[in-house]
Amino acid sequence: MSENNSTFFNTVLKLAVPVALQSMLQSSFSLIDQIMIGQLGSTSIAGVGFAGKFSSIYNVVIAAIGAVAGIMISQYIGQKNRKEIRRSFVLNSSIGVVIAVPFFVLCVMAPNKIMGLYTLDAPTRSVASEYLMIISLTFLPVALATMLSTLFRCMENATLPLIASIVATLVNTGLNYIFIFGKIGFKPMGSKGVALATVIAQIVNLLIMFIAFIKCDKPFGKDDKSEFFGEGFGIRRYACILMPMLICEFMWSVGENAYAIIYGRIGTKAGAAMTLINPVQGLMIGALCGLSQAASIIIGKKLGNKDYDEAYSASKKFMLYGLIGSVILSTVIFVISPLYVNIYNVEEEVKMMTKHVLIAYAVIAPFKVENMILGGGILRSGGETKYVMIVDLLGTWLVGVPAGFLAAFIMKLPIHYVYFILSLEECVRFIISCLFFIKRKWMVTLE
Repeated sequence: MSENNSTFFNTVLKLAVPVALQSMLQSSFSLIDQIMIGQLGSTSIAGVGFAGKFSSIYNVVIAAIGAVAGIMISQYIGQKNRKEIRRSFVLNSSIGVVIAVPFFVLCVMAPNKIMGLYTLDAPTRSVASEYLMIISLTFLPVALATMLSTLFRCMENATLPLIASIVATLVNTGLNYIFIFGKIGFKPMGSKGVALATVIAQIVNLLIMFIAFIKCDKPFGKDDKSEFFGEGFGIRRYACILMPMLICEFMWSVGENAYAIIYGRIGTKAGAAMTLINPVQGLMIGALCGLSQAASIIIGKKLGNKDYDEAYSASKKFMLYGLIGSVILSTVIFVISPLYVNIYNVEEEVKMMTKHVLIAYAVIAPFKVENMILGGGILRSGGETKYVMIVDLLGTWLVGVPAGFLAAFIMKLPIHYVYFILSLEECVRFIISCLFFIKRKWMVTLE
C-alpha cells in the first residue's frame, strides 16, 4: 500500500471505526433489549416494532438535518471558515428542535389512531400506542444530540459521541432489565419499561455531549457573533440543500412504514418476524455505516478545497470497502440465522418466518450498503441532494411499495418472499445512483 493510500486508509479508519462501533454497540444492546422483549411474546414484539417504525420517521428526518449540517460544516472546515461553521450548526440545531414539537404532539394526542394503520389486532395496537406515547419524549434530546454528534465528527473527534453512546446504551440496557421484569423494587412494566428506559438513556446521551460541547469552543471561537445568514451563505442555497434531503428522507421513511403496514396486515406473526430481524440489520448496517459518515466528511473536505479528482478517486475506494465488508457480513448472517432465531421465546412459526427473512436480507444487503455509501455519503457531500431525492423516490414509491402490495395482497406470498420482492428496489436505486455518480455532476463546492 503506497504512502498516500496508507494515509487515506488511516483517515478512514479514524472516522469510520468510532462511528461503526457506536452504531454496532447500539445495535448490540438493541439485540439484548429485543431478547428481553421477546420473553413477553409475539404481541409485545410486534407492538414495540410498529411503534418504533413510526417514530423512525422522526429519527430519519432529524438524521437528514444532521446530514445537511455535516455537509456544510465539513466543507467550511475545509475552507477554514469559522463563521459559517457556527451558522451551520446553530441553524440546523434550531430547525431540529422546531420539527420535534409537531411530532411529539401527534404521538401524544393520537397514538391509537396512528397504530391502527399498522395492525387490526387490538392487543398489539394497545401495546404499540402506550410505547409510542412514552417514546415521543426522546424526540427533543435526539434532535440536539444528533447535531452535537455531527459537529464532533466533522471535527474528526468521533470518539466523543462513541463514549456518550457507550454510557447511554449501558444505562438503557440496565434500566430495561429493571423496568421490564420489575427488579430492585419496581413493578414489572413490560413494553412500557422499554420505552421509559430509552427516554432516560437518550437524555443521558445528550447531557454527556452537551457538557463536552461547553468545554470545547474550538470550531467557533469566543468572539464570533453571527446571524443565521449573511453574504456568504443565503437561505435559498440552504433550502436547495435541505429540502430535497428532507423530502427524500421523509418519503423514504414513509415508504418503510408502508412496508411495515404491509407486514402488519399480513398478520401479527409476520410483524413479529420482521421486528426480530431489526437487530441483525442494525448490526450489519452499523458495522459499515461509518464508511458513509467518513465518505461524507472526507469527500466534503476535498470538494471544499476543489480537489475534484481526489474526491472522485476516494469515492471509488469507499464503494470498494463497502462491497467487501457487506459480502463478508452477509455470509455470516446466512450461517448464523438458524442459531439466532432460537434465542427468542416465540412460536415455531415465527422462528421459521424470521429465519427465511434473514436469508432474504443476506442476499439483498450488499446493495443496501452500497446505496448507503453512495446516497448517504458520496452523492450528498457536494450539497447536490436533489439527485439522492430522485433516486430514493423512484426506488421506494415506483418499485418497492407497489411490489410489496402486489406480492402480499394480490399474489398472497409468504412474508419472506414479500420482503425480498419489495427489497429489489435497492437494486434499482443502486443502478440509478451509479449513473449519477459517473456523471460527476454531484461534485460541487459550496461558495
